[in-house]
Amino acid sequence: MSLQPLMSLLADGEVHSGQTLGNALGLSRAGIWKQIEGLRAMGVDVQALPGRGYRVDGGIRLLDQGLITAGLEPAVRCVTPDLALHFSLDSTNAEAARRAAQGEQSCLIMAEHQGQGRGRRGRQWVSPFGRNIYMSLLWPFQTGVSALEGLSLVCALVVVKALRRMDCDGFEVKWPNDILYRQRKLAGILLEISGDVSGPCRVVIGIGVNASMPAGAGATIDQPYSDLAAATDRVIDRNLLASALINELVTALTEFQQQGFAPFRDQWMQLDAYAGQQVEIRAGNHSRVGIAAGVDRSGCLLLDTDQGRETISGGEMLPSLRPVARAQESD
Repeated sequence: MSLQPLMSLLADGEVHSGQTLGNALGLSRAGIWKQIEGLRAMGVDVQALPGRGYRVDGGIRLLDQGLITAGLEPAVRCVTPDLALHFSLDSTNAEAARRAAQGEQSCLIMAEHQGQGRGRRGRQWVSPFGRNIYMSLLWPFQTGVSALEGLSLVCALVVVKALRRMDCDGFEVKWPNDILYRQRKLAGILLEISGDVSGPCRVVIGIGVNASMPAGAGATIDQPYSDLAAATDRVIDRNLLASALINELVTALTEFQQQGFAPFRDQWMQLDAYAGQQVEIRAGNHSRVGIAAGVDRSGCLLLDTDQGRETISGGEMLPSLRPVARAQESD
């Protein structure tokens, strides 16, 4: 049985007796308890108050499809697929990929919870219920995979611009597509591309933003992280943030399809957290060390080494936010 009806009742933050909840949902007290445990497993802090009932302290303002859609600009709304808002998914990227496999050319997926949220390089993206933003957009490109260089960097800029719409500042980007607050990861991007090198292709663009990460869930994250609650000292309306993200993302994709990464380069350079600093780039078992010198017009990292300036198209930049085993230096 779906947990959504129970969550809808508890979202107001008030105390609800087991009997009242059972009557409303047609469940026994044992059935209510089982569903309470299910919500807790999803990261919902449901308090049991002896002799009184159950409460989600402070309540949760749930995502609302109507409010998110109403916040879209007219030019964006007319080219954006209808939002499919889910209570829980394995991952929004996985759902978008399934729809692509069924022949859909574009779709917009959000979820309150992800059971198997994914980050770059197969890492877990911790995704407790009702706290953050988990969003994926399936978008078609006619220019082929080879023309998508720099897209992940553009998507990182999208997040920073959306946060600025919410009067949230102080964020930086880390090549290729992390969004940082005071050297802690606040948001990330996951791109999954399918199609031809030179012909039509489709991209699933996954965006995760930590809005208010519970301490318990945060303890399972393997790198320093932050959230908007800590960065702004206020509660961010996730519905407004979702609208801002969609507005910025669709607008940026339209410009990227026409002009590539070049128009976004200066914006990236202004937000680059590691410009002028010594970094190490890991790619497989090889690494390069040098001074980060920004990115080129394709979004490749410029690295000043003892051998001169090099152009890096892929890899992981260190200092990493998570421990990384030493790799051998490449020749």
